[in-house]
Amino acid sequence: MAQWLKRGAEASAVADQDRKVREVVEATLADIEKRGDAAVRELSVKFDGWDREDYRLSESEIEECLNKLSKRDIADIEFAQQQVRNFARVQREALRDVEVETLPGIVLGHKNVPVQAAGCYVPGGKYPLLASAHMSVITAKVAGVPRVITCAPPYKGGLAPAIVAAQHLAGADEIYALGGIQAVGAMALGTASIAPVDMLVGPGNAFVAEAKRQLFGRVGIDLFAGPTETLVIADDSVDGEICATDLLGQAEHGPDSPAILLTTSEKLARDTLAEIDRLLEILPTAEIARKSWGTFGQVIVAESDEEMVRIADDIASEHVQVMTRDPDYFLANMTNYGALFLGPRTNVAYGDKVIGTNHTLPTKKAARYTGGLWVGKFLKTCTYQKVLTDEASAMIGRYCSRLCDLEGFSGHGEQANLRVRRYGGDNVAYAGRAEELA
Repeated sequence: MAQWLKRGAEASAVADQDRKVREVVEATLADIEKRGDAAVRELSVKFDGWDREDYRLSESEIEECLNKLSKRDIADIEFAQQQVRNFARVQREALRDVEVETLPGIVLGHKNVPVQAAGCYVPGGKYPLLASAHMSVITAKVAGVPRVITCAPPYKGGLAPAIVAAQHLAGADEIYALGGIQAVGAMALGTASIAPVDMLVGPGNAFVAEAKRQLFGRVGIDLFAGPTETLVIADDSVDGEICATDLLGQAEHGPDSPAILLTTSEKLARDTLAEIDRLLEILPTAEIARKSWGTFGQVIVAESDEEMVRIADDIASEHVQVMTRDPDYFLANMTNYGALFLGPRTNVAYGDKVIGTNHTLPTKKAARYTGGLWVGKFLKTCTYQKVLTDEASAMIGRYCSRLCDLEGFSGHGEQANLRVRRYGGDNVAYAGRAEELA
């Protein structure tokens, strides 16, 4: 039976915060839909202190940002983007259009058709998270999306050169300096200056995630990507320092980022707690990480690897770092996770920044039913059918007519009967006489 050495916030407190966020987002989106650019500008000034006549970046502004970066900076961005592009291309090649003759004269198929316009949110208010540009823009472009636009908030009162460079080098067609609900709402609903998109992707804070949730249906979304979550699964083959580092390395995302240690070693659990206290005295981002760990951090001691799998699948964390003697056991047996990081040589930061897998991943237990952002999210798998011969049309029509009669759909039945009369020579008046087609 597992024991909790530290528990996170009560579910009721989390639900109350979610309700407040939901109400703010609902009112804000309604204002954007009603007043368009005027509302977007007021919100940008209010929340980001950022006022422009046109929030779309000009070519000269993009070039200026590129010039502020060193050759090494550009090369590092290009390296990371190439890793994302390489893996995205492999994923795209795994998605094949199909066509098959299922019965003589009857051909069925599907095509993978890209959405026509995608809006990518790149968070950057607290930190210039350029990696999110790689993950969304490159993936959309590899999928074949013809129009990809990006929105990133201002950083410290201006443009973040690294974010702008990443968006541009990734292939964004339009780059906007907007953040928060106003960015997501403008992309989805459209304004006089921003044409609407068909799909929204990208991570963000609780307000961005809730805005995407409320807009789902009017546009497609990748997934519900709320505050960063991390789960470290470990046994006594590793030490407290590495566990504490991997927990706080994700807790620094924001004050609402859950970080959980799940282990079979009580000694490792207590060593990790001590290491967390030590690191919080020296970590430059300790102010945020301390709040997150204090409110949402958990330490769980389980009795076996099997119990750790059960607990981990119930948590369904966005990131799962596995540092045990047999990490492949968790790869083989876990079912609910955004991404796995197997063994102490890898870590969540590699996935976040450079290794090539996508870092936009499901949170808040959404890993129970979806994976993360990938090429397939930008593709619509659309079916088609062809009937090549008179005989095939009449044959399938007879079945269709009888089945429509069972359901009482006479209009549907007549669609079938017309083909049977025309292509099969049967004298069928209406679906109610389908028994004559036997």
